[in-house]
Amino acid sequence: MATATTKLEVASRDPDGSRSARRLRRTGRIPGVLYGGDSDPVSFSVDARELRVALAGSGAVVDLSIDGSKATPVVLKEAQRDPVRGETTHVDLLRVRLDKPIHAIVPLELTGVDDTPGVKEGGVLEQLTRELNIEALPTAIPESIVHDLGEMQIGDTLGLESIAVPEGVTLLDDLTATVATLSAPRLQSEEETEIESETELVGESGGGEAASDGGGASSEE
Repeated sequence: MATATTKLEVASRDPDGSRSARRLRRTGRIPGVLYGGDSDPVSFSVDARELRVALAGSGAVVDLSIDGSKATPVVLKEAQRDPVRGETTHVDLLRVRLDKPIHAIVPLELTGVDDTPGVKEGGVLEQLTRELNIEALPTAIPESIVHDLGEMQIGDTLGLESIAVPEGVTLLDDLTATVATLSAPRLQSEEETEIESETELVGESGGGEAASDGGGASSEE
């Protein structure tokens, strides 16, 4: 959980287009915008490495100071990344009150997959829900929500209502949603289909040869 805050110093900037943003990135700084609260949005730039450290934890609360001013608590609203290199190219931060719950999206991790009886018997686990929408105080947002699959068997379905969340966290998603299924192995049915296909091909090939032979005998007579 994000029980502690990290300090981050940024510099204000003029929102003057993508060309300026590219120049910033070449100097090792990332452009960003601060939203929320009762104030207008503020454009800023921040050292790429310092930003990476500050946002290392999902849901982390950051004490943001602009141009040396008094710090205000913020959380990550959105980060844009380069599709090839994966590097952050732009960041949006959101002002928050530490005594007021906010909405957030956190990853759902399923553990104990290889130890479940169903998987040991060759079953196939499919995780359908990988992120959860939650509401919590900024300092109570977990980095992830973890659920152990326990004794899940082939044919079982894991519903969202079975996922336990930390104290102070409220799930906002439909509790009837399916999180994961454990199905019977598909290998056997795939092999049977392949054998049936090969049998049909052999039958078609044999029928063609027989017809050819029959036609040859007729011409000789």
